Amino acid sequence: MERCEWAQREPMASYHDDEWGVPVHDDTLLFEMLTLEGAQAGLSWETVLKKREGYREAFAGFDIRSVAAMTQDDEQRLMMNPGIIRNRLKISSTVSNAKAVIAIQEEFGSFDAYLWSFVDGAPVINSPATLSDLPVSTPLSDTLSKALKKRGFRFVGTTICYSFMQAVGMVNDHTVSCFRSPKVPP
Repeated sequence: MERCEWAQREPMASYHDDEWGVPVHDDTLLFEMLTLEGAQAGLSWETVLKKREGYREAFAGFDIRSVAAMTQDDEQRLMMNPGIIRNRLKISSTVSNAKAVIAIQEEFGSFDAYLWSFVDGAPVINSPATLSDLPVSTPLSDTLSKALKKRGFRFVGTTICYSFMQAVGMVNDHTVSCFRSPKVPP
């Protein structure tokens, strides 16, 4: 079974096989993935994956309303939590981003509806031959980044947004030889 070349060992292989590129339509999971992608800034995805359960515990299972209700005392307490990446700006952005998600839910009915409108409700299917063919950002991720920033989100630069779009299946970037590629018959 051939995988994308970045996913040859654990925990990357399991993440690749089970999640990466699979369309997500659950607001809680979308918020979780946006948080984790932001937490990755300057770090490896493997580091973030190893702390994923710590993040789930620290941020109430990514319950959006619970996270939005966190106080500065809660944020200070999280700075001492070795189960997450202890970066003050990343922690506070998780709380403020939860508030921004709630505002989007109130306006659009769901975070899902808002995000997926950027791809007209269907994944963008790319067919990269190799890892080096993958961009780090695109005009679409530029647009999403600008839109999220305008709504008060933080840690949503264009590269983070592109990684997020790949993670939640808004973009399918499995290489053509990968068993998860839409170009490879089941």
